[in-house]
Amino acid sequence: MATHPKSNVIAINRIYDAPLQAVWEAWATPEQISQWWGPRGFTLTVHDRDLRSGGHWHYTMHGPDGTDYENTTQYLDVVPMERLVYDHGGHKDRPPLFRVTVQFNELQGLTEMTMEMAFASAEIAHEMKGHIRQAGGETTWDRLGEFLVKKTTGQDIF
Repeated sequence: MATHPKSNVIAINRIYDAPLQAVWEAWATPEQISQWWGPRGFTLTVHDRDLRSGGHWHYTMHGPDGTDYENTTQYLDVVPMERLVYDHGGHKDRPPLFRVTVQFNELQGLTEMTMEMAFASAEIAHEMKGHIRQAGGETTWDRLGEFLVKKTTGQDIF
């Protein structure tokens, strides 16, 4: 996770050895996102998903210790194969924790994913960066890469 010029933002940039269509489908298809979303050791149950501006995604992440983390993501802007903007971490009476903007760019058969997580303050961003790191949240993006390799080549990395 990189430091961002805006102190309330955590930025992630990854380049995947997969075409844009494959990366988008990994994000957009419930059957695919359930295979990689979340830190290593977590599993995912997708309850329902409406991937469009104004839609939502209700899911439960199951931690390796048996703890369930229920979430409802609210989609603010969805431009297929280009951009997602959503509020993350809320559910029922719990407000979202932060706003996410994900940009997808094709680079000669590769796909660049740029993500910004914007928090209400620099202090919250700093605290959440530590929490995400402790939970192994960065491995989510490793898992996406591993999933894409298997999807595009049929080979497991591990």
